[in-house]
Amino acid sequence: MGKKSYAVIGLGKFGYAVAETLAKAGFEVMAVDTDEEIVHSIAKEVSYAARADITETGVLESLGISNVDVVIVGVAENMEASIMATIFAKEAGVKYVMAKAVNKLHATILKKVGADEIIHPEWSMGTRVAKNLMSGGFVDFFELSSKFSLAELPVPEEWVGKTLIELNLRDKFGVNVVGVKVGDDVQVNVKPDEPFLEEQTLMIVGENESLARLQR
Repeated sequence: MGKKSYAVIGLGKFGYAVAETLAKAGFEVMAVDTDEEIVHSIAKEVSYAARADITETGVLESLGISNVDVVIVGVAENMEASIMATIFAKEAGVKYVMAKAVNKLHATILKKVGADEIIHPEWSMGTRVAKNLMSGGFVDFFELSSKFSLAELPVPEEWVGKTLIELNLRDKFGVNVVGVKVGDDVQVNVKPDEPFLEEQTLMIVGENESLARLQR
């Protein structure tokens, strides 16, 4: 079975981060937005990027949205656009649609028109706080889906001076290091032969079960 494919509709801070993170983890990602500059910016990161008005009938279908496994609708601030995108994605036959909501009414409407999962900033923050309390050394935890997350982990003492090749995290735990942070600086091209430093924080993507094993 091949890796899942994703389409991210709306490339604000949330959508851009989701698209970039999934792409860095090796997934096929389609990114869609109305802003040509943003689309151009992310084009080199994802499998396919398109500038399109997703409120127009047939646009998502013409982009091949029916061929992706999961659609993430991130245009929450424009309620009409998010609702229409959700409807069109489900009508095109997408099996799983995640949609960001700005409030409970918006969430209720999205559910009624077919969204399989609702992302709400306040609720997501509550989930993250709870998971952070349960997750040992992780300093932050971002849900990408019900089973898949991005975690931030300060380099453990026993990893300092070791490389990705030596640690072999992908084979041992089934996770991928997609970025390294020092303060606010993020390096996304992680060199497999470069030793990790004590002051670094690793951005790790994997299934929740795999991330949990990493903490044991």
